[in-house]
Amino acid sequence: MKMRIKTGDDVIVLSGKNKGSKGRVEKTYPKEGLVKVKDVNVVKRHMKGRKTGEKGVIVEINKPISASIVSLIDASTGKATKVRYEMKDNKKIRVAVRSGKEI
Repeated sequence: MKMRIKTGDDVIVLSGKNKGSKGRVEKTYPKEGLVKVKDVNVVKRHMKGRKTGEKGVIVEINKPISASIVSLIDASTGKATKVRYEMKDNKKIRVAVRSGKEI
């Protein structure tokens, strides 16, 4: 799956239980069509102790969400935008559709 969202982009969640949440993309999974966004879709995992006598702990981790429900935030307007590609000096660059500015 071709993904227009890259690691390090600022995104907003458009639907689901985390709708309206903003964050930075930590990792992308292009084959699965998923992205991991910082402080979005945080779940608690109960981990038992590894060694004898060690206590278990509750750990909060970020789970990936579908890339189709997140949208890039346009830096100039602060709103969600789509992304298109343009050729400039024989290089492919990403451009925000809302403002027309280079990302």
